[in-house]
Amino acid sequence: MSRIYKIASESSVIVYFGSTIDPAISQEVQKSYLALKAEKCEGFFEIIPSYASLMVSYDVMQFDFDGVCEKIEKIIHHAEEITMNEPKIITIPTYYGVEVGLDLELLAKEKNLTVEEIIALHVKGLYSVYAIGFAPGFAYLGEIDERLATSRLASPRKAVPKGSVSIADRQTAVYPAQSPGGWKVLGRTPTAMFDASYDGLSLLHVGDQVRFVSISKEEFLKLGGEL
Repeated sequence: MSRIYKIASESSVIVYFGSTIDPAISQEVQKSYLALKAEKCEGFFEIIPSYASLMVSYDVMQFDFDGVCEKIEKIIHHAEEITMNEPKIITIPTYYGVEVGLDLELLAKEKNLTVEEIIALHVKGLYSVYAIGFAPGFAYLGEIDERLATSRLASPRKAVPKGSVSIADRQTAVYPAQSPGGWKVLGRTPTAMFDASYDGLSLLHVGDQVRFVSISKEEFLKLGGEL
């Protein structure tokens, strides 16, 4: 598969493997990421995988743009030979009550479904972690059932509560901390997405898979959730 290299800044380059959310492209990105990490190339400072691309920041005293692209291409040329481990599956308990599912009723009306049907469609999926970004611990998961696909809010909220389980387009995510945001909120989890005790500070990592499980209000509170 052909790759496109573009300048991201004076000291970083982005390698594009495609332009869509696609499991095959994501796997190529992940294998290339593992190949680059395993090489431990002197002069590469940071390697960040995303949906269909990798960003590599590098030492401009060791590489120019053409040189770093050549080095990256040489390393990932045989990345398809890498054997990947089975993805880690992480369960996220979620309370889908309307007092925390701020947009449940709005989405149900928009989709001509009941709240219960919205919840059922969301929990039935097994979602891949495609990227980490926006905020520490914020994982972009996909893809949700096409019947749930929805636009972002016309006016983003100034403060989305920590732990809010949300959707936008055909993606789903959990807000790791209170922050502004325009994704539609379906529920809330008591599980921390970002913590100093986690590997890399994030509960989720690219390549993991996530399953949401509906819990009661009582279970939510017992697990440390806050309304």
